[in-house]
Amino acid sequence: MQELYPLKFKSVYKEKIWGGERIAKKYHRKEVPSGKIGESWDLSSVEGSESIVKNGFLEGNTLNELVEIYMADLVGEKVFEQFGPEFPLLIKIIEAKDLLSLQVHPNDEVAFDRHHSYGKTEMWYVIENEPDAKLISGFKRKTSADEFKKSIEANTVADLLNYEDAVEGDIFFIPAGQIHALGSNLLIAEIQQSSDITYRISDWGRTDDNGKPRELHLDQALDVINFDSMSSGKISYTKEMNKSIPVVESEYFTTNVLEFDLDLAVDYHTLDSFVVYMCIKGSATIIQQEGGRTTIKGGETVLIPADLRTFTIHPERASLFLEIFIP
Repeated sequence: MQELYPLKFKSVYKEKIWGGERIAKKYHRKEVPSGKIGESWDLSSVEGSESIVKNGFLEGNTLNELVEIYMADLVGEKVFEQFGPEFPLLIKIIEAKDLLSLQVHPNDEVAFDRHHSYGKTEMWYVIENEPDAKLISGFKRKTSADEFKKSIEANTVADLLNYEDAVEGDIFFIPAGQIHALGSNLLIAEIQQSSDITYRISDWGRTDDNGKPRELHLDQALDVINFDSMSSGKISYTKEMNKSIPVVESEYFTTNVLEFDLDLAVDYHTLDSFVVYMCIKGSATIIQQEGGRTTIKGGETVLIPADLRTFTIHPERASLFLEIFIP
């Protein structure tokens, strides 16, 4: 069997009522379809939206097929023991040209019971923002299910919500049960559990192109919302050149910020997991010991197989990566 290598995938694009054209323009993606594109799923094993390899001898294979064939060699022994043939993460770029719906995601227990799915804990990295961009995360004070439901009915729910400024480089950790919504004029990277379960609580009176309101899931949401959550989930961190800076360490994924302008010698011998690189800006080449080379540029995502332990990353210019793996 031929050796694995850094894997790049075709993006799966999702049209959204709140989407726009920024993903195509920001990253010069000619393949993006016209319309209101809100999400680019850049690494996905979700049924119907599976990532397909676009480089090397595995071109044309889906991510799920690779996990089934290569198992621990691709994802790591402990990861394969825990998740089997399911890839555990979903990696996206999201453009919110308009305000997203107010929403919440269930945890694993509820999601397995109701949907035979994993729950959804996620994080956001703000790639780009317009002036005065904001997002919603958590409550500004403790509330109750009854008070919250009444505020939805009275259209006063905004008075209960915590609004945060969102600027380039900001990071927010959103655990399952945390109420949230991206504000308008934001481009973000989203790292999450492999799940597409969302309970939409309010869509701010918005209708679709046919004049119909989108489906809401208030009853399902009420018993999963953490009404005690007054944390915004905003992560405080200090950047340091040419060093991985831990920013999110959860049971579902670890994310580091890696900003560099020098060659980096990478050694993952102590890590029993695949690694995902999201290139936020810049351009760099991953150079394997036997000479294989894979270039990653702004807006691209690369999956590093678990058995690819050592290599060098050479920056073509100053670059910023998100480095993601399973703890």
